[in-house]
Amino acid sequence: MGIQDIVEGKKQWWAHVARVQALPPDYRIVYKEIQKYLFKVGPVDLEDGNLLSRIVDFFEEGAAAGKGVMELIGPDVAAFCDNLMKDSRTNADVYRESLGE
Repeated sequence: MGIQDIVEGKKQWWAHVARVQALPPDYRIVYKEIQKYLFKVGPVDLEDGNLLSRIVDFFEEGAAAGKGVMELIGPDVAAFCDNLMKDSRTNADVYRESLGE
């Protein structure tokens, strides 16, 4: 990974952060909770950024339609996250595999 890749990655991340900041307050709060959950137990391939970007896309569409964030995801943020990750390899899977070796 070269300097140019690092700079481009930072630009993409700050553009993503700006999109999150443009969301309504309740959406931002829930997004931060989702982000914390995914960073802690989430998919191994989270670094590619596609999942977080898709969540922001989903939230932007919901906000534009005038829906509340809880209407979109339901009452349980963790269950919503688990559903997003159901087919992905998680950090917990990696840990379990390391214990089995």
